[in-house]
Amino acid sequence: MNLRVIRAMALKEWKETTRDRPFLLLAFLLPVLWLTVFGYGLVLDVENIPFAVLDRDHSALSREYIYRFIQSRYFLFRGYAADERALDRLLTETKIRAAVVVPERFEEQLAAGEPVAVQTLFDGTFPLHTDIAKGYVIAINQAFTEERLIDYVRRRRGFTYEQASRLIRPLAVEVRYLYNEEVRSTWSMVPGLIMFTMMLASSLLTALGVVREKETGSIYNIYSSTVSRGEFLVGKLLPYIVISIINVCVLWLMAVTMFHVPFRGSFLFFFSASILFILCTTGIGLLISLLVQTQMAALIITMVVAMIPTILFSGLLVPVASLSQGAQVQAHLLPAMYYTNIVRGSFLKGVGADVLWIDLLALAAFAAGMSVLTYQLFSKRPTT
Repeated sequence: MNLRVIRAMALKEWKETTRDRPFLLLAFLLPVLWLTVFGYGLVLDVENIPFAVLDRDHSALSREYIYRFIQSRYFLFRGYAADERALDRLLTETKIRAAVVVPERFEEQLAAGEPVAVQTLFDGTFPLHTDIAKGYVIAINQAFTEERLIDYVRRRRGFTYEQASRLIRPLAVEVRYLYNEEVRSTWSMVPGLIMFTMMLASSLLTALGVVREKETGSIYNIYSSTVSRGEFLVGKLLPYIVISIINVCVLWLMAVTMFHVPFRGSFLFFFSASILFILCTTGIGLLISLLVQTQMAALIITMVVAMIPTILFSGLLVPVASLSQGAQVQAHLLPAMYYTNIVRGSFLKGVGADVLWIDLLALAAFAAGMSVLTYQLFSKRPTT
């Protein structure tokens, strides 16, 4: 391949891209908008659950019990209800997502050592959020019950609080969260969204850029020229690879500064893996552009091919290990899963090539495979 020819092809493509202002704006603005919208909108944390209370006991202990919910960051107190009809109306109108009903003689029965049933009502429209909220309620009830038992044992047997606590809690569970100490979904989602954004943006820009040659008819100049297939493909892809590299750096900066995601790994390793992933995504875009004739068709096919498998099989929303066996096979056939492991490993775990070398090797193999495939499919003679 002649480097001068490749340089001329790349310069020509770059000038065409910069002349097309909407396309240039799309190239640099679209990834930023996607990360901003999805980063702030796709939050999986279940907090500030609006709830109301029907307190039929109106005792000091019932108020203490209710205060456990009010002071929790997982619940948002919306006030007291007069009766069950008021609670039902609030739940139906989605003004609250949960309701707590404290029965009569709540304090009296607890003081006498009798069991008490506190009713909790949930809006089950969102099952996942409902299950998580149920776990919050169980944890609050368990903590409240243990404190009542400790106080009861302390008064009846004359123990100190520590002695009664050891008697009631003979087995203590200490939970420590690694890599995401504050258990923020943003810390996990934003690195994954870098993968998602680049998967869509790089392949889309490449597909539209190559198909544009077909729509304008300038592809026939290539057919009749002495430019080889390899020179044309490399020169055509270089500007989009450079644009994608710039976008990766911008997205990394946004993740660290705007979303405050800690980056614990090596930027050099992250950057190198990103280049490999860009080669994969631009290869996918080039493959699509070779199979269609219009930019609209390229747009639709790229969005379908790149978006749906990426959401379902990359580990962005659901861990790959939790997928069915068939879905796991599909996940391992796509580059998105490997880059997701690399991005999250670089950001949260601080690991590098010594741990993620398999993912790195898989990206290199996929990029090489796409290069060979697109080279074989591209022909300098128009198909009829």
